[in-house]
Amino acid sequence: MQSLFQILMLLLDIVWFFILAHVIMSWLINFQVLNLQQQFVAQIWYGLNRLLEPIYSRVRQFLPPMSGIDLAPLVVLVAVYALRIILINNAAAFY
Repeated sequence: MQSLFQILMLLLDIVWFFILAHVIMSWLINFQVLNLQQQFVAQIWYGLNRLLEPIYSRVRQFLPPMSGIDLAPLVVLVAVYALRIILINNAAAFY
């Protein structure tokens, strides 16, 4: 059961990394540090969007419209961190 706990923690870490990479890339694209005309940057950007947009769209259904501010990544990051806390506090159930 300990391996199940470690796998769940690894999956949450991967999701955390992807969301953080997506947020940082969106800032760099908006500040024109990165250019979507470059094929490598565009592939990473569209790949991250395809992975994360289903999660963000479900969260956006519950968030009120905020003119120009997308809080969905923040809500998902908080949810991932809360799941990590719940798993760590209940780690004894996995042993």
